[in-house]
Amino acid sequence: MTSGERFALGSIVAGCLVLGLKGAAWWLTGSAALYSDALESTVNVAAGLIAWIALRFAAIPADANHPYGHSKVEFFAAVVEGVLITVAALLIFDHAWQTWSQLRPLESPFRGIGLNVVATAINAVWSPVLIAAGRRLRSPALAADGRHLLADVVTSVGIAAGLLLAVFTGRLILDPLLAAATGVYVLWSGIRMISSSVSGLMDEAPEPAVVNRIRELVANSAAGAIEAHDLRTRHAGQLTFLEFHLVVPGGMTVAAAHQICDRIEDALKAEMAHLMITIHVEPEEKAKQGGVPVL
Repeated sequence: MTSGERFALGSIVAGCLVLGLKGAAWWLTGSAALYSDALESTVNVAAGLIAWIALRFAAIPADANHPYGHSKVEFFAAVVEGVLITVAALLIFDHAWQTWSQLRPLESPFRGIGLNVVATAINAVWSPVLIAAGRRLRSPALAADGRHLLADVVTSVGIAAGLLLAVFTGRLILDPLLAAATGVYVLWSGIRMISSSVSGLMDEAPEPAVVNRIRELVANSAAGAIEAHDLRTRHAGQLTFLEFHLVVPGGMTVAAAHQICDRIEDALKAEMAHLMITIHVEPEEKAKQGGVPVL
């Protein structure tokens, strides 16, 4: 089992525990706001399961039908999670409207809020762990799950504070209003997650700082060549694919040109082990103005 899969399983276990606590909080109080929080935790459990399945599939080695591997499946998992979050937001809006139409006092509010605070504390501890793991392992699925949990923490804190205000002031209307506000935040979170994942499916390039660093490493390690041009990058899950044309003197031997390519690849992989590199060697008459000059 890979590190990513272990983190995904941990997320499922934590999600089930949090869901149980938040479900109990809603059952005790009948609060629409706590219902919205529990519903979002249901999505967390589903998201953890989806991430675990995606990571297992992404770990399958490249084969004849998938020569570039299976890592892009993580972007599909993140899109599915975003859709689930959006559906949860719509269900929250519906429940908030029903509660608005039939306002009633909260039952056992302090016990319910207490359970919700415990569940929120679990998410507050686990979400940064998932986000850090997603960055370290270059896993879009884990990173998306961690960001969703962090958003859940923010909404849960707001819900707890708002419910305390509703209890002490007796303004029952605050409960469905809090649920509706939570729904807006959850909807925005789902749309943002879908947007970022679709960018990966569309072969979006890495951040400009990463691309600039790649250009620097190529320029500094290609002594003997003339220039590099048509440099292109795209990221797919844990991997980043890089390809470019390397212009060398026309009289250079194949062996000498190959040594330059090896030196470039060694320099790149020493700093960016996740790169999959393809270099096309060309003679000097193929040089282009505006390529990467060799230092």
